[in-house]
Amino acid sequence: MNENHLQYLSSPEWARALESELLPWVDAAGDLGDSVLEIGPGPGLTTDLLRERVPHLTAVEVDPSLGRSLSDRLAGTNVEVIVADATEAGLPAERYTAAACFSVLHHMPSAAHQDRLFAELHRVLRPGGIFVGQESLDLEMIRSGHAGDTFNPVKPDDLARRLSAAGFGPTRTDVVGYHFRFITRKPS
Repeated sequence: MNENHLQYLSSPEWARALESELLPWVDAAGDLGDSVLEIGPGPGLTTDLLRERVPHLTAVEVDPSLGRSLSDRLAGTNVEVIVADATEAGLPAERYTAAACFSVLHHMPSAAHQDRLFAELHRVLRPGGIFVGQESLDLEMIRSGHAGDTFNPVKPDDLARRLSAAGFGPTRTDVVGYHFRFITRKPS
């Protein structure tokens, strides 16, 4: 992730957007349950908001420096931070009641890697578990903000098919401004 993008994801502006736009939508999506998995917390602003809503949160961060910093900052809380690639973190099957990823998928190196993540999330979610997320649209202003780092956007129109192929049920996708949000569930 380039430095400007990382600074934005650590900014008060991003925190306000999360608090006012994204998290109310997550709250309305349904009960997250007692054990939530967050993929790609980065500097942890989404982690801070999620951990207030659930008894236990596991955050999987691929970047070692971000993961260590988040782990140190949240030591002694209801958050467990794992530094790993979420597609091969070795998490237990059917452990989590919900999974969430916000502005993460487009940082993955390929659609195949994203699909491996979808399959892994399906494996680790309990039956009936919810998967919520938010992603940037493929717009020039978003591309320019990712100069020098990975930008592999997910097409909102393709997401339901890809999640279904991983075993998820129907997916709801809402395009809002420069991003889209999605909700799906592992069938009961």
